[in-house]
Amino acid sequence: MNIRRRIYEILEPARPDDRASQTFDLFIVTLILLNIVTVMVETLDAVFQAAPGAFHAFEVFSVAVFSLEYVLRLWSCTSDPHYAHPVGGRLRQAARPMTIVDLVAIAPSLWILATAGTARVDLRSLRLLRCFRIFRLAKLTRYSEALQTFSRVLWEKKEELAASLLFLLTLLLITSSLMYYAEREAQPEAFASVFHAMWWAVATLTTVGYGDVYPVTGLGRMLAAVTAVTGIAMFALPTSILGAGFLEAFERRRKPPDCPHCGKRLDAPRNISSEVAEPPG
Repeated sequence: MNIRRRIYEILEPARPDDRASQTFDLFIVTLILLNIVTVMVETLDAVFQAAPGAFHAFEVFSVAVFSLEYVLRLWSCTSDPHYAHPVGGRLRQAARPMTIVDLVAIAPSLWILATAGTARVDLRSLRLLRCFRIFRLAKLTRYSEALQTFSRVLWEKKEELAASLLFLLTLLLITSSLMYYAEREAQPEAFASVFHAMWWAVATLTTVGYGDVYPVTGLGRMLAAVTAVTGIAMFALPTSILGAGFLEAFERRRKPPDCPHCGKRLDAPRNISSEVAEPPG
């Protein structure tokens, strides 16, 4: 078998009979999980200061593996007919969402390693770039059917979710404005502007209710009650949309395949009488 084709098969999610690809998938998934644990452990100053060299060595090893994986994906993708063109095919592969995730997972670390020991980035920028390593968790989507289903549902329901989000933002602006005019005289500091009132509106619509800002006038309390009840309904709307999307996705997975010849479902009842040939004459 062609080496490029074989590498492409190993890098892609494994088939049930491909032991090498399964081993590679397990290695990458384990490395991703270890990276997430490392990002969290590094925030413990006592642990990090005890062995900073070990953390740095593990980061270098991880970046090397992920970078090699990214390069090999672009190099071997031309063995797939969809990406057969040596330039256009690789550009299409690089533009795939999961390939972009692979690049985002390594780009900040590559920049950190390239600028180590120089004054090209300050400490705050360095910490921000290091936080981007948490996005390596998104690489698990390639190896998880559940995460792939979740991504497909989000994409299929993007218009409904966008509409519910727009309605929620509109409600946020309306309640913030009304509460500002209702409470600005009684609480000029807490409701100094519509932007100040937005903090109260967000806490109320999400039913969190921190209690640091709350209305004291009768009109403001009445408005707060309506807003709290409406917030419950508004946040239930995206949940119901996603729930319906998951049910549709699971139904499609359980649906029997169609016949490649007639296009009918394989479990569809057959009309035996129509299939029996009529006697001659």
